Amino acid sequence: MKHTTITSNRDYQRIYRRGRSIVSPVLVTYAFKTKNNNLRIGITTSKKVGKAVKRNRCRRVIRAALAHLQADKDASYDIVFVARTQTAYCKSYEVEKAMREHFKKLGIKIGFRELSEHNDTKS
Repeated sequence: MKHTTITSNRDYQRIYRRGRSIVSPVLVTYAFKTKNNNLRIGITTSKKVGKAVKRNRCRRVIRAALAHLQADKDASYDIVFVARTQTAYCKSYEVEKAMREHFKKLGIKIGFRELSEHNDTKS
């Protein structure tokens, strides 16, 4: 998926204040509709999640779930994903499932490639 990264603190604060949010046990998603035809994504983890190793794992898992994202050409959103404590113990397909639900609730037209072979079945 083609996207740019949100880097400035001012942009994060704007998205937190003015954007819509959806919460799940694994992930918090903030989305803010913009006028430019550019999809920008940011990932944050707080120190409440754990030490650096856990925070880095959370970011890796979220990025892996994002790899399955297929954005529309006219997707113009700023999206921030906030890792929660449980994210460190999840697999990327579980985070991907949460992202699907969040995008559906937010009304964002972003498709996903086929879910991984795990597909909600626990053997």
